[in-house]
This record gives sequence, C-alpha cells and structure tokens, in this order.
Amino acid sequence: MIAFVRGTVAAVTLTSAVVEVGGIGLELMCTPATLATLRTGTEANLPSSMVVREDSLTLFGFADEDEKQMFELLQTASGVGPKLAQAMLAVLSPDGLRTSIAGDDVKTLTRVPGIGQKGAQRIILELKDRIGAPVRAGLPSGPLGTGAAAPWRDQVVQGLTGLGYATKDAEKAVDAVADQAEATSTPDVGALLRAALQSLSKA
Repeated sequence: MIAFVRGTVAAVTLTSAVVEVGGIGLELMCTPATLATLRTGTEANLPSSMVVREDSLTLFGFADEDEKQMFELLQTASGVGPKLAQAMLAVLSPDGLRTSIAGDDVKTLTRVPGIGQKGAQRIILELKDRIGAPVRAGLPSGPLGTGAAAPWRDQVVQGLTGLGYATKDAEKAVDAVADQAEATSTPDVGALLRAALQSLSKA
C-alpha cells in the first residue's frame, strides 16, 4: 500500500496529477480542489490510497489525511466505489459530509452527481454511527474563505475553466464566494473552489 506520494509535480490534468518520484511519474486521481493547489514544477506531498482491481491499479491523491480517511470510509457503504467517493469529496468537505450524514441531510447529499434520494438514505443509514463529529472545531463545515488578495481568484477561475466551465460562469461563481474569502485571512483555495462548484450546481 502506498500511504503518500512526495515529489515534483510533472503535470496537472483535469482529473489527475503526475508526481515524479525517483524518476518515475505516478498519476494520482484528485478532486478539483486538490488539483487547484498543485503547480507544475513544485513539490507536492499527497496522502494517497491505492484501489486495486483485476485489470488496474489506481492511485488517488488527497489534500490531507482527513480527506483520505473519509474517502476510504465512504467506500464501506453499499454502492459507493472510489469514483463516487471522490465525487462526494469534490462537492463536500470531509466535515461537510460528517454534518450531512449525522444530520440526515438527504438533500445536501443528493447534490453529488450519481447520488439519488435512495442512495443518500442508504449512505446515511450505513455510516451515521461511524462518521464521527466534525473535526475542525470552530470552522464552518462547508466552504471556507481565503484572503482578499487576487491570487485565490485566479486559482479558482483556472480550476473551474479547467473543468470545462466558461470563463464568464467561472468568474460569476468566484464573485458568489467572495464574501467567504473576505471572512478570513487564511488562504484555502481548495475549499473556495468547492464552494464555487456548489454555486454552479445550484445555478
């Protein structure tokens, strides 16, 4: 099992990042929020989880250990595979998932592409007693803000356009989360990108 990958970012695509480790390029599937924090040529240290199938070995990379552990826990629910677990983390933060599952919030879970009402109810039933309480005490369980400087705006817009959204729509989504960005001086581009994606899904 590969617990983490540390090395130079060789490439960043719409769905994955390639990290060079000892002359070998390892491709890790990542959420848009995680990809938005990576830059080609810089060093990255990504907690990882390997999914083994008969015909493939797939590495998934995460922003932190909490996201990795949530990814693995979600897959213990019936009908939740690695792709759906990753989609859930693309739409909701780990604490957002804890809050939604513990609070029987079916509506929030169905925002995730691929999860219907019955699927959300099943996930809640199977994970509610094991999901735990939000771990980031004092912080909102949903999207977080970042500093008011321009760099976060550019990074979020780039992340959204990289996913196929028009620049105009991406900029509107960034404007929609600007208030959250101004609420704190601690940059969190990944959380802001997640919030922008939620804004676009509601539009």
